[in-house]
Amino acid sequence: MPVNSTDDVTESMILLAEYDRLKEEQKTRIGFRDNLLYVTLAAATGVVAITAQSGEFQLLLSVPAVCLILGWTYLVNDEKISAIGCYVRDRLGPRLGELTSAHGAVFGWEAYHRNIAGRTVRKRLQTAVDLFTYLVLPLVCTCAFWCSPGVQPLLVLASLGQTLALAVLAWQFLRRTDR
Repeated sequence: MPVNSTDDVTESMILLAEYDRLKEEQKTRIGFRDNLLYVTLAAATGVVAITAQSGEFQLLLSVPAVCLILGWTYLVNDEKISAIGCYVRDRLGPRLGELTSAHGAVFGWEAYHRNIAGRTVRKRLQTAVDLFTYLVLPLVCTCAFWCSPGVQPLLVLASLGQTLALAVLAWQFLRRTDR
């Protein structure tokens, strides 16, 4: 008889394996999400530097496009990170607790860290940083383009579309903020 027969696998073991995989995915997504801020700032700085050297102000319109793409990617990853935490807190932990007859929460950290003093302030400050990076920065570039010499009507129209898309992105950031 083989040592690793399927009879030796319990539901608790499967749930713990799922927990390990989810936490690994969450960790990877957090790293990716956090690096998106640096990539966005680097890209915007590069565009501004090239614009300043070349005097080609229409290049500034690439900043809103970059911020829209990276901002949306940031939001999607942030949503998945939160969904994993919610799933572990609300589904996986309680199910494992039932199976093991555990007293109290099985994955206590998942709820505990949400109640640490100052969390609300930190979340609001993070939202402010996110809005600055993905909304204010591209809007400043858009306004600089609008004020530049030789503005072309078609590019103004494109920039208005970008501004509308940035407003939608800002709404998504605000909507997903823990209140």
